[in-house]
Amino acid sequence: MTYFRKQPVRIEGGMPVHLHIKSKKDFISGIMFAAVGAAFAIGAFEYTVGNAARMGPGYFPLMVGVLLTVLGLVVALSSLGYKPGGDGDPVGRIAWKPLGFIIGANLLFGVLLAGIQLIDLPAMGLIVAVYALVIVSCMAGSVFSLKSALILATILAAGSYLTFVLGLGLQFQVWPTFISS
Repeated sequence: MTYFRKQPVRIEGGMPVHLHIKSKKDFISGIMFAAVGAAFAIGAFEYTVGNAARMGPGYFPLMVGVLLTVLGLVVALSSLGYKPGGDGDPVGRIAWKPLGFIIGANLLFGVLLAGIQLIDLPAMGLIVAVYALVIVSCMAGSVFSLKSALILATILAAGSYLTFVLGLGLQFQVWPTFISS
């Protein structure tokens, strides 16, 4: 009985070549995108999905989740390859400050837009929520300019109002309850 031993592919100079991760950053981000996309796709089945001709409320999140999963897998697989040596660039440290500000800004946006009935916090509306979102998000950067943040917030608040309230006719609170009521 003959046993065959698998030999690695050899290039010039006799150095062995194996399948390695060329870029750990791309690999990890691809896996992260695929996981988030899969979670959204699975979560979309909590709603009526429908089909392309008669879309239900779960159709769009399902399609976005599937696309994000596929793109994440493409990025992760493209980070693999045959090369001599190590496993690519190190990932590096997690930037906790920007991560905290971005997540906090999104949470603050949701709280200000809808309010919290449990603690009698009234809804502050779209305009205040957009301003808070932009200002807190801008604090995540290495340089913070209140003037730039206010200009950006004004443009985004006006665009959001024109798009969602006037253009699409969505019914939600624009101004704080103590102003609009």
